[in-house]
Amino acid sequence: MTFPYRAYGLTLGCDTPVSALQQERTDPKRYDIVVSLGPETDWVREARRLPSHVEHPRPGEVERDNSPFTLTSFGSGEFFELAYGDEALFFVDAAAKRLWGTCLPPLTNEDVATYLLGPVMGFVLRRRSVLALHASAVCIGGQAVALCGESQAGKSTMAAALALRGIPVLCEDVTPLVEVAGRFQVEPGYPRVCLWPEAVEELFGARDALPRLTPSWEKFFLPLDGRNAIFEEQRRVVSAVYLLAPRVAEADAPRIEAITARGALLDLVQNTYMNWLLDRRQRAAEFDALSKLVTQVPVRRIVPHLDPVRIGALCELIVADAERVSAAHDSAAGVSAR
Repeated sequence: MTFPYRAYGLTLGCDTPVSALQQERTDPKRYDIVVSLGPETDWVREARRLPSHVEHPRPGEVERDNSPFTLTSFGSGEFFELAYGDEALFFVDAAAKRLWGTCLPPLTNEDVATYLLGPVMGFVLRRRSVLALHASAVCIGGQAVALCGESQAGKSTMAAALALRGIPVLCEDVTPLVEVAGRFQVEPGYPRVCLWPEAVEELFGARDALPRLTPSWEKFFLPLDGRNAIFEEQRRVVSAVYLLAPRVAEADAPRIEAITARGALLDLVQNTYMNWLLDRRQRAAEFDALSKLVTQVPVRRIVPHLDPVRIGALCELIVADAERVSAAHDSAAGVSAR
């Protein structure tokens, strides 16, 4: 049996249910990626027989739990193995059309799904030459607003805080951008916002107020199921990008600051997802795309306050600023947001 899902603008045909994803309403005639989670498949066994080369050993620099990570290529870049230090393992073919994943105890299927929907799908997007920001994205004024920053900069916390105020969420941590009719748009990710215990306590008053992602990991998630928070299922035009600065104790924080187009470009180059995977040609193409992005939409810097109580004030600032930007964006483009 195949379970049809959609995430990051791609249709996934999975041989195992993935609770974090919503099933497609109609079974696609063709899947962008065929996903197998469990026993090793024939194509993976064949791939393992090819000569291998370690591409990127990255100790302590991945998106989940600082687990060491090694990327190994097989053949002449025909297949790739993504191996994590806690024994989670994934194989992807060069075209990112087939994907296999597994793990060893004490990890569970929930752990595999957590990797799949985060760094593994980030890798898939890169293999498919999709520009992806290290960002969360919300929908304000009918348009996409990206909250960009490094790991633990507060992207997910801000997305969750906005979600609890009725703002729909498009993506969490990985924000894919596609160019449609000359405008950059954000593809929806999946209907969850993942949060560390400190963020859960900050937003809900108790660290265990939300369900855990997996029994083996301390992270929690806010369901975007329409009860307390909403998932935006439609692709949305980008109207603004906000770069998260470190928290400060200054009296005028939280605040939003203007940035020059050059400064914005330099910051965004550092905040694309898995940019260390890119070769020279891909880096040049990404630089060109980001150069175009900063000429299309305003990029601003968010300076949060150290006091978590002020996150409400920051949400109000972002919504008010983004609504002004969205209205100006519609006026300039001469079209309504879709």
